[in-house]
Amino acid sequence: MTAGLLGQLVTPNSGNRLLPNVCWALDNGCYGDQWRESKWIDTLERYANEPDCLFAVVPDVVCDAAATNERWMRYAAVVKGFGYRAAYVTQNGCTAIPDDADVLFTGGDDAWKLSVEAQALAAGSDGWTHMGRVNSLRRLRFAAAHDYDSVDGTFVAFGPDVNLPKLLRFMRATNQQPTLIQAGA
Repeated sequence: MTAGLLGQLVTPNSGNRLLPNVCWALDNGCYGDQWRESKWIDTLERYANEPDCLFAVVPDVVCDAAATNERWMRYAAVVKGFGYRAAYVTQNGCTAIPDDADVLFTGGDDAWKLSVEAQALAAGSDGWTHMGRVNSLRRLRFAAAHDYDSVDGTFVAFGPDVNLPKLLRFMRATNQQPTLIQAGA
């Protein structure tokens, strides 16, 4: 990360701290039933003035576009109020991106994430684009081929001594290296 090859993904539940001079993004921790509004807002506040942040993810509901839209309407202004670029997560069934979204984050299940519909939304975005859960060379190539600006994954967190060299090879193999934001760092 300090060499500039990887960025850092911070979540309210991770307990990690920001590394200096490393690009980073703030996820919302909504995967599963662990999300707590107060903890998320505390995390937004804690890191609000830290440099090198790419975006903060507005709370979403995995695989549910309608519920994600409801959360966007409730929480996008909160994220922006702390000075972050607000990331909207496309979930299964999403048909449009809110006009006030600064970043498009492709989420959802694997079928949605790789769908023509999800990729059309990303291609139509004029802002930063990010894909979540990219943990293989195949997925990294897909993200690079679709011009994503960044991706995240937990690949390195599980066996970093073995998987970091593999990941760096994956990145070289794409020839187009989106910023990789490593979860669990």
